[in-house]
Amino acid sequence: MNVLAKIVKERQVAVRSAKAVLPLSDLLWQAERRVHHSLADRLRDATAPRIVAEVKKASPSAGLLREAYAPARIAAAYERAGAIGVSVLTEPTHFLGSGADLRAVRKAVGLPILRKDFICDPYQLAEAAAWGADVILLIAAALEWHQCEVLYEESRELGLEVIVEVHTREELELALSCRGAIVGVNSRDLKTLKTDLKTARNLVAAIPEDRLCIAESGIRTREDITGLQKAGYDGFLIGESLLRKRSPGRALRDMIRGEG
Repeated sequence: MNVLAKIVKERQVAVRSAKAVLPLSDLLWQAERRVHHSLADRLRDATAPRIVAEVKKASPSAGLLREAYAPARIAAAYERAGAIGVSVLTEPTHFLGSGADLRAVRKAVGLPILRKDFICDPYQLAEAAAWGADVILLIAAALEWHQCEVLYEESRELGLEVIVEVHTREELELALSCRGAIVGVNSRDLKTLKTDLKTARNLVAAIPEDRLCIAESGIRTREDITGLQKAGYDGFLIGESLLRKRSPGRALRDMIRGEG
């Protein structure tokens, strides 16, 4: 079993457990109180480079990233540095994340927040909205075509924006069929965890010019950003290269200014 399949299977089990603790109706009641912050608007209107900065404690590819992990504090530093949004990992086993992390970040920033997780059930969409997320991630490699389309439509009904993440041309076709979704091209193959920016460079040519798209993974320098921006990307999702630094906020500021 590859890494992605293993994590998705674990998340399916976790969702069943969560449903037994907190009814969907309770989540939907909380979700109604959410105030929306649009990532799509920021990708269209904010000054480039448009960076969604990520908070996560660990990952399967990198291991533990930060021993002392304060997601709200890091997110607030990202906002001051000029991020257009914050991505929050909520998967608990491999990324050591939680819904509490997202709630804390929501209290700390006024930016759009992406719940980054392995979404496989509509219950998780309601969780995301209840916790204060504005955007959710659907991983094409983890979903059947029909399942992805259903989750996309249900996200929109909840007022959530959607990033459909792809790694291959076939997956890109699925993302483009979700007509209002932001396309996220992940240069990390989630089945092998190998990263190659050639993936982002190769796939962007097949994305219509009027479709919002972001590049994810493997972006470490301002030169990486400049090259991908020229290729056609509207924004960038960056995490590990920032989180490895002593001050992620300062690292982001330097990257935006072209000093890192």
